[in-house]
Amino acid sequence: MAKTAAPVKRPAPTKIPVISNKPASVPAAAVTAAVAAVVAAKVEEPMQQSAQKMESLSDNEDSDRGGGQGDIQPVGHDYVEEVRNVDGKVIRFHCKLCECSFNDPNAKDMHLKGRRHRLQYKKKVNPELPVEIKPSNRARKLQESKLKKQKQKAVLKRQRDDEQRWHMEMRRYEEDMYWRRMEEEQMYWGEQRRRMAPPPLMSRPGMPVPPLLTCVRRPDSPDDRHIMAKHSTIYPVEEELQAVQRIVSHSERALKLVSDTLLDKETPVSTRLLKGVMRVGILAKGLLLRGDRNVELILLTAKKPTISLLKNIAKQLPKELETFSEDQYEVQAHPEEANIVIFSSKEPKMQVTISLTSPLMREDTAAEKDKQKDPPDLLNKKKCLEYLAALRHAKWFQARANGLQSCVIVIRVLRDLCQRVPTWGKLPGWAMELLVEKVISSAAGPLSPGEAMRRVLECISTGILLPDGPGLMDPCEKEPTDALETLKSQAREDITASAQHALRLLAFRQIHKVLGMESLPASKASARNRKRRRDGSETGEGEGEGKKDKKEETDQ
Repeated sequence: MAKTAAPVKRPAPTKIPVISNKPASVPAAAVTAAVAAVVAAKVEEPMQQSAQKMESLSDNEDSDRGGGQGDIQPVGHDYVEEVRNVDGKVIRFHCKLCECSFNDPNAKDMHLKGRRHRLQYKKKVNPELPVEIKPSNRARKLQESKLKKQKQKAVLKRQRDDEQRWHMEMRRYEEDMYWRRMEEEQMYWGEQRRRMAPPPLMSRPGMPVPPLLTCVRRPDSPDDRHIMAKHSTIYPVEEELQAVQRIVSHSERALKLVSDTLLDKETPVSTRLLKGVMRVGILAKGLLLRGDRNVELILLTAKKPTISLLKNIAKQLPKELETFSEDQYEVQAHPEEANIVIFSSKEPKMQVTISLTSPLMREDTAAEKDKQKDPPDLLNKKKCLEYLAALRHAKWFQARANGLQSCVIVIRVLRDLCQRVPTWGKLPGWAMELLVEKVISSAAGPLSPGEAMRRVLECISTGILLPDGPGLMDPCEKEPTDALETLKSQAREDITASAQHALRLLAFRQIHKVLGMESLPASKASARNRKRRRDGSETGEGEGEGKKDKKEETDQ
């Protein structure tokens, strides 16, 4: 029964010719051991058959993963023993390194090339055998996820670097334009000097010598470098610029929708009640500083604005804002100020002040004869006239000051000075803009920021703001109007004295104290061109600097 229950004999393995590594003559002890092994194999072969196939398959898979079979040389032939039966035929193979058995010669060759056998051979026989160590599935997945995250971080970093580089280029646009203009002007004046005839070596008495070797300030003077460095710190960051652009565009779009709604409600379709929206103030002039949170818009109406119209617009604005924007806005009406304020909830929080006015609010003697009765809830006339003046100021600034070299930069720096120093904070913004424009435009040629700043301080130091001075006429008014009429006498004297002190600081190369910043290190060009000083002058300069510091503290 045992013989019939164990159909072990398979024709395929016994018919395959096998080349043995053993000698032809087999000792009797080896034959006896082989017979015992055959008996044991007959008992365990049904159970080991599937395991042997799995081992051979795993070896094949390992060898296939490690590379092509033609590229890998088999190792460890001596550690694979042949197990023979009573008749001397090879019935299976046994690897002493891997402690595994297989009965197929092809499986033997694949096993000798397999990664598992090579690892055991490297571990127990030859440590210098090159074997590729592959990670497990979990380690491979972790490595893949890590590489994927690194790639994503690299892409995000590259995008962030590109955005920052673009923002810096946009922020320094004005500075680049300034240096480009300076180079063009230097090339022009250099060409003019080269075209002039050289002066005679020995001129006769009374004969003038053309001033060829005139002193030209370098574009990288210390004053210019300090002003441009200060300007870069007070210029709005990109988040603030985007927040301003977003809330202004949303407000203008919502007002357009409100205008359409008011036009549809009128039974006889006529002209629009809301004529248009204009940007004024620091927004229209391009004078925004870091930290400015309030910008202004002017809403022009076809008729004289009333309180009921202002409240109606304020009531419809939130609905119109929700139709196209997901941002949360708060709308407040201020009839006493004749304006509407829109607050944003997203950081950085901004607010837009929408002021209502109409050209009909101006006093016109010709129109007063045919004057109709004004509505009882008319908005404050004085406020409406101020808003019309702000509209004229914005148009004048865009036409006269925006294209003037160094004008906008100096005005931004002076705006920062007015915010930091209470004495300068009393100077009206419109008067300061007029003064800077007149000072720079009256110069013989283009000025660098340092030269423009020095010229403005020199002009104020001469007493132009004092009560008995020439005054500052407003070019946007029909009647002669002094833009400094609201400035009190004491404030005029304080600003003049402060400008004189600031001018002395500039003369002693201490412009950083005027700008409220740390002193910048000397550039290589200025250090190379600077003359060598004497020992006595160096000590004297140090003592003088201490005296100037004390005077600055007493004056402020």
